[in-house]
Amino acid sequence: MESIDTINDLSTGDGFQFEAQCGRCGAGFRTEFKGYMAGRVSGVLDAANSLFGGLFGNAADLSERIGSAAWKKARDSAYKEALQELKPNFVQCPRCSTWVCRAHCWNTKKGLCKECAPDLGVEMAAAQSSRSVEEVWAHAAMAEEDKHLATEHWRESLRATCPGCGEPLSGNVKFCPACGAKVYGDEKCPSCKKKIPQGSKFCPECGHKRE
Repeated sequence: MESIDTINDLSTGDGFQFEAQCGRCGAGFRTEFKGYMAGRVSGVLDAANSLFGGLFGNAADLSERIGSAAWKKARDSAYKEALQELKPNFVQCPRCSTWVCRAHCWNTKKGLCKECAPDLGVEMAAAQSSRSVEEVWAHAAMAEEDKHLATEHWRESLRATCPGCGEPLSGNVKFCPACGAKVYGDEKCPSCKKKIPQGSKFCPECGHKRE
């Protein structure tokens, strides 16, 4: 992880903190703030020096010099610890060499980032959604007597993520491979026999209340 170029140094005189960003989605991961005692002591002396009109000027200057000399060494040590803390959140893609976040941008099944190996389920759903918009416009332009026929032959909707756990789906599957939840839970309306989309309380065709 030493080669990652998206680590931001958020350190101050009072302590050290670092943030690494995903090379694909830009999500940031911050380390815990690690206090720097010498910096805090220096700050106290500076405040005292100001309060008493420079009475402790020499002490404050000396403390500042010692702090600045030790600060770099402490910062280097904190940086190494930060790398170890941040590393579990990132994976380097062997194809494009980009460091991406493991949570959202890594395709575990393919061993590549999702830029190089997109989730098929997500891509299929996106492609179908785009195609459906075109179909809606075409359907709106049709003659009234032809609309009912076109509606009956519209394709089934595809899902990009599991309705139960939210995990990306690798394709047009019936059950989620992560949690086992049923992906397509549409039911037929007992009144008009049309399909009621999952999550709907009423039939969108006739208004019958879902039991």
